[in-house]
Amino acid sequence: MSESRNANRAIQLPLIGLVFLWAMMMLAQFVDLYRQMPMYDKNGEQLPYEVTLQWSVYLILIGITGVAIASLLGQRIALALRTEADSPLAQSAHRFNNLFLILSLVGGAVFAIGNFLVAFNNYDSRDASPLIRIFGVYVPIVLATALVVAVILFAFVFRKDAPDISHEEKDEERARLQRAVGLAYASPIIGTAIAIIFGLVVYDTTRTDLDVWIWVIIQAIIATSIIVGTRFAAQARSAKPLQPKPRRTGTAAVNLNLVLSIVFGAVVTIMAFSFGFAAIENLREWPQWVEGDPYSQQPIINGPSLSWFLESMLPALVLLALATFGIYRTMISRHKVNNA
Repeated sequence: MSESRNANRAIQLPLIGLVFLWAMMMLAQFVDLYRQMPMYDKNGEQLPYEVTLQWSVYLILIGITGVAIASLLGQRIALALRTEADSPLAQSAHRFNNLFLILSLVGGAVFAIGNFLVAFNNYDSRDASPLIRIFGVYVPIVLATALVVAVILFAFVFRKDAPDISHEEKDEERARLQRAVGLAYASPIIGTAIAIIFGLVVYDTTRTDLDVWIWVIIQAIIATSIIVGTRFAAQARSAKPLQPKPRRTGTAAVNLNLVLSIVFGAVVTIMAFSFGFAAIENLREWPQWVEGDPYSQQPIINGPSLSWFLESMLPALVLLALATFGIYRTMISRHKVNNA
């Protein structure tokens, strides 16, 4: 009974992380409503305004971190179950948490690259104070890189309780293998982050577009990190291979069922995010343009109301609940039928 309860908890944790990410994304969208937008005169020239720190960036990063932490905890529970008494439910929980861990890695990488592109293409942000520039651009990129590296190491490298890892090697040999695998994963990511930060520093210092030789240096740093990672990967590949697992009848059908349920949940989750963003955007009301007004106007931000919640936000919440509950019940019900 306790094993089934722990397996259910392992499946629930990444779904809880998904709900937390949705809440942080909605909060970030709401916070951005109150940021001052650029204003332009009748000639189309931008008027000077104070550049402030964009707190929504940290809210999004907190949401991605929440998904990663919840998935790491769920993976640890699933691995402990598989080590004690392997079962189809524990295997599904393991794969499910691995999927969310991979998605959190993708989210962290996209977050870091997106911040770089926004900072590189936004000329107004360079007029901000150095403190705002550091905490608004550089710190989020460093934190996202650290998150990606930490998730890779804890989820896929330094795992001692996984049933698919051979425990026959000596501790020294196994530690050396884990270090090689970890550096093989981490080297390209860290090198790319260093190259991105180097490019932003040059961009902020010179106040001009990057020179062609700066781009050459950036690409050289990335190429070097890939070469270093490849060397460590070659060392890890030279280790003794694991014994192949026996094939089981019906595995393909079971995996297909799991994939279909996840695809359903992904589509409905995307709709929940889209409807939620649209609901938050409905709070922004643009004033009617008046002919002869030489300046562009700031939008009016309306506070949340009961009618707004029922008409705009509630459908997004229902879709999110449908996605999370549908995935959870599909996985649990299928294994209950198998056990019966």
